[in-house]
Amino acid sequence: MSSPEAVVTLPAEGTREAPWHRLDRRMLLIRPVLDLVRSLPVLLGALLVGHGEPWQWIGLVFTAIAVCTGVSHVLTSRYRITETQVEWHTGLLLRKQRAIPRDRIRTVDVTSEPKHRLFKLAAARIGTGRHSHGKGPGKDELVLDAVTVAEAQRLRTLLLHRKAVETATEDTAAAPAPPEQVVAVVDKKWLRYAPFTLSGLAVVGAAVGTVYHFAHELHFDPIQFSLVQTVVGHFADTPTWVSLVLAAAGLLVLVSLLSIGGYVLSFWNFRLTREPAGTLHIRRGLITTRSVSIEEDRLRGVEIREPLPLRLAGGARCVAIAGGLREGKGADKSGGLLLPPAPLAKAHEVVAEVLGEDPAATPLVRHPRRALYRRLSRAIVGVLLLAAALYGLAWLGALPDWPWQAALVLLPFAALVGWDRYRGLGHALTGRYLVTRSGSLDRGTAAVRCDGMTGVVVERSYFQRRAGLVTIIAPVAAGKGHYRVLDVGESAGLALADRAVPGLLTPFLTDERDRG
Repeated sequence: MSSPEAVVTLPAEGTREAPWHRLDRRMLLIRPVLDLVRSLPVLLGALLVGHGEPWQWIGLVFTAIAVCTGVSHVLTSRYRITETQVEWHTGLLLRKQRAIPRDRIRTVDVTSEPKHRLFKLAAARIGTGRHSHGKGPGKDELVLDAVTVAEAQRLRTLLLHRKAVETATEDTAAAPAPPEQVVAVVDKKWLRYAPFTLSGLAVVGAAVGTVYHFAHELHFDPIQFSLVQTVVGHFADTPTWVSLVLAAAGLLVLVSLLSIGGYVLSFWNFRLTREPAGTLHIRRGLITTRSVSIEEDRLRGVEIREPLPLRLAGGARCVAIAGGLREGKGADKSGGLLLPPAPLAKAHEVVAEVLGEDPAATPLVRHPRRALYRRLSRAIVGVLLLAAALYGLAWLGALPDWPWQAALVLLPFAALVGWDRYRGLGHALTGRYLVTRSGSLDRGTAAVRCDGMTGVVVERSYFQRRAGLVTIIAPVAAGKGHYRVLDVGESAGLALADRAVPGLLTPFLTDERDRG
């Protein structure tokens, strides 16, 4: 009887002896070029500004160090997924080691920029969802900058769908998983909302600021160009009001075109789906593609954002309130965007599909008239203070008279904004959701699960106490971190807080009644 042949068993992924993986070596073809481009300002500054060979050599050495560091990062980085954590090692001379427990992982954000798509690669950001307060990714995010798209999707499935993977592994004879359910797909007709996002205005402002900065640093006068001289001369020969109208029309057209271009780049191919494992999957982007997963178990609610221009056009955005999503400048830039600028009715459809109901469509309770007086007084007093400051500068001779006079012209608009802010106030408690709405220039309607609230805060300023108003704050370990019910009547606000988190305020309310 022959002896059985020896079988070599490789360690399985997700076990204590899991194998190590390395970054894709194709990144070596483009990483040195990127590092060289980033070092160009230092290199050019040393060559042009510095006088003498030492400065030139310093620039060259700095550039060489940057390129070598990038190459070393690609060559020495390795990672693996054990049964308890994700481990990452890197470094040649200065070694770094990181480990993130798997039970703390909340997001696997897959991004594919043009540098990645050139070689069908992607960057996988593995995060715990904790904020780093503006200090970069910090210790709670691990970035694998060069993996294949298939490997990035494998990491997402392994880390975020752990239960589903374990079930499929234990039951190999199980039926194939049902296909994902499509919740929302971008529509070409939604491009009409792009100009109302005013994103192109930010691009124009940034471009003008950058050009002005470089022109100032290089002592360059753009008036020297004949084309600029012709344009300036044309405006000088026309009446002032005509020049202002033409400039405003040209700026409007430019901002609209840039906004449409930004919408296409950011939200084209947008697709929101629900996966069988109970996960919402968001894909979007034309040149730079992004893939974000939101586990429905960590979903604490939704928010419908209606900036004033978009609201006037009948549009809105829908953002998820979920634990683990990174907050950036705006919720839509954090990855939790459930719907790009689209019709308001579509936003409510997405809310109903995601939550199983649409609490954001519930009729809201109006706030007392005293809240209107607070908004009007704050808006008007702000403009009056600005006008007084400008008048003081004009009296000292630092400014002409027209700035403070123009500030007074803003009084009716300030009153209108204050009145609209009051119209936007409202709250409701429907089922398991607390709904609150506020804002005028950037109105938001948030529906937050009461069982996801970590408590309740009753806040009153000196002026609120005199007006008999309170602000109810709902802390949530997701989204913005807290959501406010602004300037609600004192008794109604306390009752709302007690109903949202039953029993939490009961001792305090009993003490108040006993004192009364």
